[in-house]
Amino acid sequence: MKRIFALVFALVAACALHAQVPASCSQVIVGITEGWNSSQAQVSLVEKNASGQWVRVLGPFPARLGRNGTVWGLGLHANPRGATLKKEGDGRSPAGVFAIGGLWTTTKTPVRHDRALPEVHVGPNDLWVTDLSMPQYYNRYIRLNHPAATAWELHEQMKQTDYPHSIKLLICHNTAGTPGRPVLGGGSSIFFHIWRNDGAAPTAGCTTLHEQNLRAIIARLSVVRHPVYVLLPRTEYVRLRAAWRLP
Repeated sequence: MKRIFALVFALVAACALHAQVPASCSQVIVGITEGWNSSQAQVSLVEKNASGQWVRVLGPFPARLGRNGTVWGLGLHANPRGATLKKEGDGRSPAGVFAIGGLWTTTKTPVRHDRALPEVHVGPNDLWVTDLSMPQYYNRYIRLNHPAATAWELHEQMKQTDYPHSIKLLICHNTAGTPGRPVLGGGSSIFFHIWRNDGAAPTAGCTTLHEQNLRAIIARLSVVRHPVYVLLPRTEYVRLRAAWRLP
């Protein structure tokens, strides 16, 4: 477990806290919504070409977000002064700029990906903690030395047989690796994963896509490109595009 977390932390630490897309980044997953309260987005993957120009290489793909839309999250960006921030259980997806973490999978069909991106094959020993009463573990991955057995362990256990959660790519919102994080109650367990009911269902805060589209994005990601996820309402994206060096 320590090795896996070290790899994830390295991905986050590669980008210091910025008010814009880090200069080292040449690959961005872009999610655009039509407003803060929308649970739908269009997601594309863009890359810098040899001339330094941003080019869309995948998408746009339809995606589902939190049932209540989006709200500013805790990522690589600087939030506006006085902004409302993501809270545990608010049903909103975090907006901003976020590093990409590792993969957590239960699918029997291998997920093609950059081998420098760590993958955890999820089993009964694996937890992701959302419990606010356990601040020392909050929004952290834990691998027990035994299968989850107590009521608390079973509640925090990562899903074992739920198809939409069979492929999960970590969105580094409020994760360890940045000083002062995780912030207790600031939102936990934020991933890309497969959408539910063919996209008819919103999420509790994750970004979900059709399996084929999610696999295509993961297969294209390259750790050396320092990929990030930018999720913003369209008006905010336009307003911040120059200042944040958005694609």
